[in-house]
Amino acid sequence: MTRTTDPVARASARPAHDVAYILKKSFLSALVALVLFSLMIGVRTEAGPTGQLIYWTRFGDLAMLVGGVFAGSILVELLRGSARSFNAASIVPQSITNAVPRFRRFVAPVLLIFTLLIPVIFYDQRYILDLSILVLTYVMLGWGLNVVVGLAGLLDLGYVAFYAVGAYSYALLATTLGLSFWVCLPLAGILAAFWGMLLGFPVLRLRGDYLAIVTLAFGEIIRLILLNWQKVTGGPNGITGIPRPTFFGIPLTNTEDGLAAKLGIQFSTTHRVVFLFYLILALALLTNWVTIRLRRLPIGRAWEALREDEVACRALGINTTKTKLTAFATGAMFGGFAGAFFATRQGFISPESFTFQESALVLAIVVLGGMGSQLGVALAAAAMIGGFELFRGFEQFRMLVFGAAMVLLMIWRPRGLIGHRAPTIFLEKPTEISSAMVKEGHG
Repeated sequence: MTRTTDPVARASARPAHDVAYILKKSFLSALVALVLFSLMIGVRTEAGPTGQLIYWTRFGDLAMLVGGVFAGSILVELLRGSARSFNAASIVPQSITNAVPRFRRFVAPVLLIFTLLIPVIFYDQRYILDLSILVLTYVMLGWGLNVVVGLAGLLDLGYVAFYAVGAYSYALLATTLGLSFWVCLPLAGILAAFWGMLLGFPVLRLRGDYLAIVTLAFGEIIRLILLNWQKVTGGPNGITGIPRPTFFGIPLTNTEDGLAAKLGIQFSTTHRVVFLFYLILALALLTNWVTIRLRRLPIGRAWEALREDEVACRALGINTTKTKLTAFATGAMFGGFAGAFFATRQGFISPESFTFQESALVLAIVVLGGMGSQLGVALAAAAMIGGFELFRGFEQFRMLVFGAAMVLLMIWRPRGLIGHRAPTIFLEKPTEISSAMVKEGHG
């Protein structure tokens, strides 16, 4: 009996095996969720008034969570095609199988529409609005770092430095010179890009672990400067009284010249939160649009070539110095924009907000989402930041669950949720071109 080596033929010959593989993988995911969440979700404990331990069970919530993990694992396999060796027609109708790729194309528009409607749906829920703003901030940071790590392949562990430069640039310009947010925002991005280029020069000949160590040191240098330069940065006390953004010069306050009074509506403190939500959403979408456009330009293809093989990139005549500097500057600029927004949203900044933990969190978002994937980074940011808030009541076990989830994801999906390393440009018909070249040579 002849054994074929074609994976497609083998998959068509053994569809039942692939069905069992999908179910087995989903069952294991559900089992892991059951083990992790049995004590945190299934049983709730509190200290009673007399000091004794009071507990009650929530097995219904635990069952729903485990069932959701089981169904979600099957859905992920169908959508991402991580088990492409099975015959989908033997499990679902052909019409549904053909609709899966089309469904995947509509994921991003559906998520965008839902994001736009969040302030409308949850207008009276301040907690959800604040959490959404935080998630979008990390989405923007993830997309900015994705330019450096995901597209150019440069491991940057000090990205929080550009975040801090943008925040302190806006705070100092707004408090000392009295400039508005709309004037300080581009200035903060330009200053962060300048510092990104300064970082790029010393690391032009470094790669891999050495590059990571230098960028980590750069992030710590910036934090220590902010901590010790008290005359300018305020040191550990930080900077207070940072001006809030205005709607193109119209303040969002309960005054006669405020936006609510001009529109003839009742003033509410939620108006400013909704404005901040749409502001960070616009900045994040701008980051996404610029990144996608740059990927289609020669500089974007140079980033991808540098990521795949720097030696081959040099052999092709690509200026690696310019390629690295533009990657660092572009990613740093978006980090500066996010830092300026963070400063105006908080109204107060200090060096404690720009530690290495922030860089590690943003890098984890990029890696877990899939380096080079814009949608994957957004989903990872929502899952990680939202997951932190979901387990806020389990403070002792939150980091344990977070670490275990990252380990399991890296085992099952080593290239991230939506791994994307496909080149921007490629030859569509290499066979025809090769045959034509052969005929021309023989002619």
